[in-house]
Amino acid sequence: MIVDGLKWMFLIIGTTIGAGYASGREIWQFFGYESGLAIVLFTILFVISCHVVLSISYRHQTSDYAEVLVEILGPRLSKGYDAIIIFYLFTMTGVMIAGGGAALEYFQIPFMGGIVFMCTLLLIIAIRGINGLTSINSLLMPVLIISLAFVLFSFYTLHVDADAVNWQNQRNWPAAFMFTSLNLLPLVAVLGATGRKIKRPGEIWVASVGSGLILGTVSLLYNESLLVAAEDIMLYEIPLFALLESFPRHMTTFMAVLLWTAIFTTAASGLFGLTSRFRSIIALPPWSLALLLLCLMLPVTQFGFSSLIAFLYPLYGFLNLYLLIMVLIHPLYLRKKNS
Repeated sequence: MIVDGLKWMFLIIGTTIGAGYASGREIWQFFGYESGLAIVLFTILFVISCHVVLSISYRHQTSDYAEVLVEILGPRLSKGYDAIIIFYLFTMTGVMIAGGGAALEYFQIPFMGGIVFMCTLLLIIAIRGINGLTSINSLLMPVLIISLAFVLFSFYTLHVDADAVNWQNQRNWPAAFMFTSLNLLPLVAVLGATGRKIKRPGEIWVASVGSGLILGTVSLLYNESLLVAAEDIMLYEIPLFALLESFPRHMTTFMAVLLWTAIFTTAASGLFGLTSRFRSIIALPPWSLALLLLCLMLPVTQFGFSSLIAFLYPLYGFLNLYLLIMVLIHPLYLRKKNS
C-alpha cells in the first residue's frame, strides 16, 4: 500500500512541480510578502482536493477525467469545465515546452533545438502511457525534491532570519485559494485517469497527505528565500537562478538539469491528460494523437515563458475557484446523499 501510495504521490508532485513552480516564478506570482498563512492554507486545501479527486476516480474506476467532473459539477457544468481543462492542458503544456527550451539555453542549446528535443522525449513517454508517466515521476521526483529542498534550506539558513515570518501580519492569505485552484485542473485531468490503477483506499491517503506536506514545506522555504533575493528576481527569467548566485557553478548546472526534468514531467502529465481525454473522442493511436497535439502546441511556445505565466496563471486560478469550492464541499454532499 505504501509503495503504491508513494507512486501516486510522486505523480501528484510531478504534475504540480512544473516550469512555473520549480523555477520559482509561480511562487513569486502568487505569494511573496505576508504569505506564511497562505502557504499553510494551501497545504490543507491541496490535501483535501487530492483526496477527493482520487477517491472519486477509485470509486468509479475511471480512465479519463470526464466522469470525475460530472460527479463534482453535474452534467451541465462539467461540459464547460471539460472545455476549460482541455484549453488549460493545451496552453500549460505549451508553457512547459517553452520553459524547457528556456532552461536548456543555460547549456548553450538554441531555444528551438531544446523544444524539438523535449517534444521527442514527450512523444516517447506518451507512447508508454500511464506506466511510463508513473515510472519517470518515481525516478526523477525524489531526486528533484531532495535537491531543491537542499538548495532552499541551505540558502534559507544562510540568508534568512529564523523569525523572518511574521505570523501576525498575513494579509495575503486569500492567495491560498487562487494557488490551489490553479493547480487543481491538472490534478483533475491526470488523477482522473488513474482510477483503474488504484488498488486500495490507503494509497489515496499516502498520496494526498504526503504530496501536500512536501509541497507545503518546499513552498514555504522557497517563498521566504525569494523574499531575500527580491531585488534580483526581475533580472532573471527563472528566479531560482537568483538564489543560486551564491552557490558553486556545478550546483547551478545540476539544478538547471533538475529544473528541466521538473518541466518535462509536468509537460508529460499535461500531454497524458489530453491524450487520455481525446482517445474517447478521436479514434487515433496514442502516439499519433500525441504527435498531433505537440505540433499544434508549437506556436504557443513562441510567446515566452515568463509572459505566459504572468498572464495565464492568474486567469486560470480565478476560473477554477468554483471548481475548488465544489471539490471541497463534495465530501459533505456525499455524506448527505448517503445518509
